[in-house]
Amino acid sequence: MTNETAQAKASTAPKEPTRLQLIREDLACVATRDPAARGRFETLLTYPGLHAVIWHRFANWLWINDHRFGARVLSWLARFLTNVDIHPGATIGRRFFIDHGAGVVIGETAVVGDDVTIYHGVTLGGVSWSPGKRHPTLEDEVIVGAGAKILGPITIGRNARVGANSVVIESVMRDATVVGIPAKVVHRDVGRCTFDGRINLNHHLMPDPVGEAFSVLLDRVEFLETRVSHLQGRLRERERNVKARDGDAPKTQPAEII
Repeated sequence: MTNETAQAKASTAPKEPTRLQLIREDLACVATRDPAARGRFETLLTYPGLHAVIWHRFANWLWINDHRFGARVLSWLARFLTNVDIHPGATIGRRFFIDHGAGVVIGETAVVGDDVTIYHGVTLGGVSWSPGKRHPTLEDEVIVGAGAKILGPITIGRNARVGANSVVIESVMRDATVVGIPAKVVHRDVGRCTFDGRINLNHHLMPDPVGEAFSVLLDRVEFLETRVSHLQGRLRERERNVKARDGDAPKTQPAEII
C-alpha cells in the first residue's frame, strides 16, 4: 500500500471524537432521558451520574496511555465523590447516562455502547478469576433498570431492556425485555423511542411473568372447581335415582324359621 493510498483512507475514515466532544454529548443527552433535567448548567453541577462519566473519560485516557496508577487514583476519587465505581479500563460509548448514579459498579473489561441508559444500583460484574474478558457487553441503546445485576462475559443485544432488580447471567437478544432471577425474556419490542426521539420511560408497562403465571393457575383452579361441582351434582342425582328405584321395588318377606 502506497503512502498516498494510506493517506486517502485515513482522510475518509470517521474521526474519533475528542474527550471534550464526548463530555458535551454526555451532558446534552441528559435532557432527553430525564424529565427532571431543567438546564445544562444545573445538570452539570448536580448530577453525580454525569460527574462519574466525566471523571471516567479522563481516567480512561490515562489508562489507555499506560498511566495506570494515575488512572486508578482518579477513578478512586470519582468513586469517593459520586458513589459510582467505574474501572478506568472499562470501554464507555457515546452519550452514556447514569440516572441518579448511586451504587453503580462497572468492571474493567465491561463494554458499553452508544446511547445506553442505566439506573442506580446496577452492576456490570464478572464471575471468573481468569484473565481476559470477564464482564458484560451492552450494545447500543440498552436500558438497564435500577438494581439489576449483569454478570459475566455476556452480551445484551441492541435496544434490549433489563428490568429492575433482575439478575442476568445469559446473553440477551436484541429488542428483548428480560426480568426475574435469573432473568428470562418476557417481551420483544422493536419500538423503544417516542416520536420526538426520547427513550420510552413507561416502566409501569413492564410485563409481570409471575403475575401472569398466577393468573393462569387461578383460571385452571376455577375450571377444576367447576368440573368437580358438576361431577358432584351428577353423583347426587344418581344416588337419588338409585334410592327412588329401590323404594319402588317390592320388599321380600323374611323366611319362616323352622
